Amino acid sequence: MTNKYCSVKPIKDSSLPQVFIETYGCQMNVNDSEVVLSVLQKAGYALCESLQQANVILVNTCSIRDNAEQRIWGRLDVFLQEKKKRKNVVVGVLGCMAERLKEELLQHPAVDLVAGPDSYRNIANLIAALDTGEKQINIKLLREETYSDISPVRLDKNGVSAFISIMRGCNNMCSYCVVPYTRGAERSRDPHSIVREAQELFEAGYKEVTLLGQNVDSYKWINPDNTTETTNFAQLLELVALVNPKLRVRFSTSHPKDMGNGVLYTMAMYPNICNHIHLPVQSGSDAMLDKMNRKYTREGYLYRVGKIREILPDCAISTDIIAGFCGETLEDHADTISIMKEVGYDSAFMFQYSMRPNTKAHRHFTDDVPLEEKTRRLNEIIELQNGLSLASNQKCVGKEYEVLIEGTSKRSAEQLFGRTPQNKVCVFDGKGHKIGDYVTVKVTSCTSATLMAELVEE
Repeated sequence: MTNKYCSVKPIKDSSLPQVFIETYGCQMNVNDSEVVLSVLQKAGYALCESLQQANVILVNTCSIRDNAEQRIWGRLDVFLQEKKKRKNVVVGVLGCMAERLKEELLQHPAVDLVAGPDSYRNIANLIAALDTGEKQINIKLLREETYSDISPVRLDKNGVSAFISIMRGCNNMCSYCVVPYTRGAERSRDPHSIVREAQELFEAGYKEVTLLGQNVDSYKWINPDNTTETTNFAQLLELVALVNPKLRVRFSTSHPKDMGNGVLYTMAMYPNICNHIHLPVQSGSDAMLDKMNRKYTREGYLYRVGKIREILPDCAISTDIIAGFCGETLEDHADTISIMKEVGYDSAFMFQYSMRPNTKAHRHFTDDVPLEEKTRRLNEIIELQNGLSLASNQKCVGKEYEVLIEGTSKRSAEQLFGRTPQNKVCVFDGKGHKIGDYVTVKVTSCTSATLMAELVEE
């Protein structure tokens, strides 16, 4: 059923109570903030862009790494100063950090309410209940909650690209990760609601959607009224691609143990499904992969990469890499370096390991790689990846790509930027084109991060 109360764009009305939302972390958190705003707009709130104008200040948090949490504690101190200047300002902490730290957050003098990822339907009620004089908390995780009937209010700036959450939670229990504890068990969203949301976005002028999940390849929806009717991720991907051939489709994140050939063949069938797969490896060492509980081997990972290359020769592959996990030896690190070279990643997110409380690693392993050595290994990984990214981009020079224009270049108002189907950022002279246009460009030069190009006249 279509949600009737929520428009695609946020309501900005100074006569209504003002809410300010600050979001940290992954794309899932961005989408969650859009859900929260949808609920609050129904309850009579409007979005404001300034902390100083807000009646309600909400911060949507991330717990993946310690430095992300430290930033939030610093922001809470800033919010406290704002509360001291004005009466009746409400401060709420949402998301993964709210789920993980609960009572500790409520002890901070700035914080009035704490709401976990599955409590957003009740956010307006939590704010209203503050009239009792008691701080509010709801961190209950729900196996059924997917927010499938709520149309998120879009907080993106360009009106071109939007996120669609297709599932919530995670069952993988990687030993370093807090997500299963902060977001709960895995559950998939009704595919009809996903397709409906994609259609609404296209009709509102959006040209690209990204399907989001902690592990999209394990998406599986079972019709509660007819348990023989199921939809897997390859089928969902096709349904969204069929919304309109001019709607670009991306997805993230894939898990090497779950990605099957069906997804790859679906990508090959539909030109509007972008040729880019984010396939986290984390480590190239079998010993580390086993300790991380990743449930695949180096050989299995490379087999999956081989199938991607075979079925989608023009597909870009990006990854996540952790440096200095518990017990990682120099040989383990060398295995990571070697798998990076063997795959030749187009890009990567690279981090040094940060022990997270209450994970399996925290309970059973020792964080025994010295900080200086973690940093050294991470720098070696970054230096290698910069070279791999440059080599990947150099292969694009002289080639033509269709690019969806997303914005204006930071360096020049005369230049626009967009991404190729392979998710590579491309900068070129606009020549009268605008955000949201599809254009064909020819790559003329590059850096490790960016393609420089010129428009191909049609």
